[in-house]
Amino acid sequence: MADYGLAIHTASASLGLAIDNFAGDQRDRVWELGRETSNLLHQYLVDFLQPQTWNDLSFLAVAKGPGGFTGTRIGVVTARTLAQQLELPLFAISTLAGVAWQTAKSLPDPTIAIAVELPAQREQVFGAIYQIERTTSGSDQLICRLPETVLAIATWQTQLAAWETPYQSVIVEAGVAASVTAILELAHLDWQQGQRPPWSDTLPYYGQHPVDR
Repeated sequence: MADYGLAIHTASASLGLAIDNFAGDQRDRVWELGRETSNLLHQYLVDFLQPQTWNDLSFLAVAKGPGGFTGTRIGVVTARTLAQQLELPLFAISTLAGVAWQTAKSLPDPTIAIAVELPAQREQVFGAIYQIERTTSGSDQLICRLPETVLAIATWQTQLAAWETPYQSVIVEAGVAASVTAILELAHLDWQQGQRPPWSDTLPYYGQHPVDR
């Protein structure tokens, strides 16, 4: 029975992969591949998937960015190709949302707002604020309180200073691929709600032009 989800995270210099059937069989790995990601991704995917097969998958997830231009593009293109060939739904999850979900699980109060900041080019940052809410069914969902955007550092700090409720600040500098399990978990929440996005809906989010003008 096809009941596994597979997530790909290449929005940084690292490759993160995670697979889970959400019934006790879960594993994840992160490799520091740098510029070799494009050459090695397919083989790492094939090796990591075992002992499962492509037929065991029910859905795919990918970190859509923000992040490095080349890495983000490689991950999204690979995920789109796999989803198209395997005829599987593909969930595109924000890199910042993955970090927020991962962070929330380690906080004494997981419902506190989480302000995620990722360095960008030209003295700017990618920023967003998230918060976990519990639904009437008892499950948790991640709510975006301030949509992700790229803005000057001073502007981001001004927005945080004006935020009216307590929040946990998270500055992402390294190790973002470790949130690949959170990417998969967020996709699974959407899957449980009946969402089945086609591969063609998935687009990378770069936020900035890769060329510094």
